[in-house]
Amino acid sequence: MEKRGSVTQVEIFGQTYNVRAEGDSSYIHDLARFVDSRMKEVAERTATVDTTKIAILAALNISDDLHQREKSRKDSPSDATARAERLIQKLDAALGS
Repeated sequence: MEKRGSVTQVEIFGQTYNVRAEGDSSYIHDLARFVDSRMKEVAERTATVDTTKIAILAALNISDDLHQREKSRKDSPSDATARAERLIQKLDAALGS
């Protein structure tokens, strides 16, 4: 089985990693900078110096952000969906349905 994608070297929390991924390497660098910044935020707020614990706490924080955004998106329909529903109601009212 052949591995696809190019290797991009990134630095996260003082460690260098070679990441194999398809697509734009600048996107991989952006992701790495984001993870690095979240790990640094966690490290500043906690007393631990254990890199693994910091990584897990950062992953939990990132996961929480993702789940909160998903929940928010599901709880409130997007502008386009809400607008489409209003237009359908207006059409139904205009057509006497």
